Amino acid sequence: MIDRRPIVCWLAVVGAAALLGGCGFGSVATGETRNDALSFDLGTAKSAHVELRMGSGELRVSRGTQKMMEGTFAYNVADWKPVVDYRVSGTTGNLNIAQPNAGGSFGHTVNKWDVRLNGEVALEVTANLGAGEAHLELGHLNLSRVEMNIGAGKVTMDLRGEPKRDYDVQIRGGVGETVVYLPKDAGISAKAAKGIGDISAEGLEQRDGVWINPDGGGTPVTVRLDVKGGVGAIRLMR
Repeated sequence: MIDRRPIVCWLAVVGAAALLGGCGFGSVATGETRNDALSFDLGTAKSAHVELRMGSGELRVSRGTQKMMEGTFAYNVADWKPVVDYRVSGTTGNLNIAQPNAGGSFGHTVNKWDVRLNGEVALEVTANLGAGEAHLELGHLNLSRVEMNIGAGKVTMDLRGEPKRDYDVQIRGGVGETVVYLPKDAGISAKAAKGIGDISAEGLEQRDGVWINPDGGGTPVTVRLDVKGGVGAIRLMR
């Protein structure tokens, strides 16, 4: 009988690579590195949804502005100039940052985003990441929900801080390693479904199929995680 497991693994890797490669694996024309700085005033927003969509590159997200967003974007492929849009309807804001024409490339390409968000308004953050490296320092934001979809590369999500309310975190793993640092002063409830890669949890214990922090009883705030692994490893650390 044919062992299908290696075939499944290979197909999963190829599928993820195709996702982050966009239309193909060809190289792209590079030029001089441009550095764009953008910012948006908060306006009347009391809450906001932030969506980040990067095909390949380096992404950093953190708290650090009284505006809605301040960011710097460095790139040396003209077609990768990010499309950034912020609109407010009543007291709700919508911020979208997307990398267009995110075709696959190899070589000396540059695509780095440094995005600083307002730490006071309630935020729903969605990150769709292709290939590369991402550092998401979200623990000091006023989070109401986080959703992360990973293609390949290394992702670090830091949720350490003092959350103001319960919130949900959804993670869909891909190829590579994802490390999630969890707050110590909050209850943790994590459901994890293993893919081809591994899922590990440090500082948590499993009860009835759910990872929790054993000292979480009585904490006023709970962070609920729904994690589904891919080919790579996912580590939950508290």
